[in-house]
Amino acid sequence: MSEEFKGKTALVTGGSRGIGLGIAAELLARGANVAITARKEETLREAAAELDGGDRVITISANAGDYDAATGVAQQVIDRFGSLDLLVNNAGTNPVFGLLMDAPLPAVEKVMKVNVVGALAMTQAAWHGWMKEHGGSVVNIASIAGLHVSPFIAAYGASKAALINLTRQLSAELAPTVRVNAVAPAVVKTRFAEALYVNNEEQVAAGYPLKRLGVPEDVAGAVAFLLSDSASWITGETLPIDGGILKTGGA
Repeated sequence: MSEEFKGKTALVTGGSRGIGLGIAAELLARGANVAITARKEETLREAAAELDGGDRVITISANAGDYDAATGVAQQVIDRFGSLDLLVNNAGTNPVFGLLMDAPLPAVEKVMKVNVVGALAMTQAAWHGWMKEHGGSVVNIASIAGLHVSPFIAAYGASKAALINLTRQLSAELAPTVRVNAVAPAVVKTRFAEALYVNNEEQVAAGYPLKRLGVPEDVAGAVAFLLSDSASWITGETLPIDGGILKTGGA
């Protein structure tokens, strides 16, 4: 086990599976205390068992779209571990598949509420609860869908574009004591993204210069770097994690 984050506490929203769980495992392996949130108690219990971090892991049932809950989540983390140094805004949703001109507006509103305003709410809670006085680092999980036109997941893409801009805004507002960055993954093999590859993975992967889809560990390592002191002069940036596909004009 690395001790890179020993004595620090990380909160990973949407941390019960997929990319969020991969990030939680990476931060735990590097010495951090880790809190994960998700909506369902059962998936949180399963995630905690998989992480197997003993008293260095706590789970908190919370909905990223419930802004009022964010302050309570942050306070629970601080009460348990004594700090909240690292925040990963990973929780997201995408109930809209299709053209924006046909999209139900309440569903689009939900995407924006969870993916953008939910991330802001949790960052506010972490800032006021701990980081304003003690410093810290934030990483938002965006998407390459926020960097180019994304047919059929346009609402999701618009929300991730907003999250990328939010990252820039917060990096200026919270400097110099708190750094805020983002990562923008392409297709990562998780349950959340299954519809994008499950029936034609080989064909989808062939479009990537590196000839494979991402896995949660690909994202987790980059997130850990951006959270770490090794990235102490990096803020306001969004790092694509995409197997090279943006360079081809694809995705």
